[in-house]
Amino acid sequence: MATRLRFENSCEIGVFTKLTNSYCLVANEGSDSFYSVFESELADTIPVVKTSIGGTRIIGRLCIGNKKGLLLPHTTTDQELQHLKNSLPDAVVVQRINERLSALGNCMACNDHVALTHTDLDKETEEMIADVLGVEVFRQTIAGNVLVGSYCAFSNRGGLVHPHTSVEDLEELSTLLQVPLVAGTVNRGSEVIAGGLTVNDWTAFCGSDTTATELSVIENVFKLREAQSSAIADETRKSLVSTYV
Repeated sequence: MATRLRFENSCEIGVFTKLTNSYCLVANEGSDSFYSVFESELADTIPVVKTSIGGTRIIGRLCIGNKKGLLLPHTTTDQELQHLKNSLPDAVVVQRINERLSALGNCMACNDHVALTHTDLDKETEEMIADVLGVEVFRQTIAGNVLVGSYCAFSNRGGLVHPHTSVEDLEELSTLLQVPLVAGTVNRGSEVIAGGLTVNDWTAFCGSDTTATELSVIENVFKLREAQSSAIADETRKSLVSTYV
């Protein structure tokens, strides 16, 4: 199920959040109502952590992570680094990297198996991504854009990419990522997919301007309805077992 919301007056909620299968980061100093939407949807399964990165709230554009790790830009303060290490599950490796292209979330996108990166990324950074996040790394562009992290969002179940992505590129990316992809938009026609959408394997959050059609495309390609029905089935099974035990 996808949830529509806004951060203060902005529909670009992907700028202020980072969602993975093992944790969710939310910009601090945001409204309590924004934080509580994530809390109510996720708190039973993964930690929801308020943080800043480099003293700013645009955390979704500055970091990159999956269920195995989190990479932070060199602008991250020691205090922020320590806070994240303390707040995230022990299995998650948190590392700060010295990369010139410091808006990591704009320059890369990943799920738990594959990462797409900006073509000019340092070799050292590429090795660190592979090591910390445990993924295969591919230097790529999306519809001619080098900022791959801004123009796509994908999980282990599906992905949404820039609406001008050609059929050939779509097939190539789908083969690399091993997930079905669809070209589309969020927030009533915005091409900056990751700005308006944050997603993991069972839920998604998108900007409040997202139309019903865009929402339907998101729920279908990320298989969110299937994820929800399997979660309900699991819950029912557990309650039945506890009734008869």
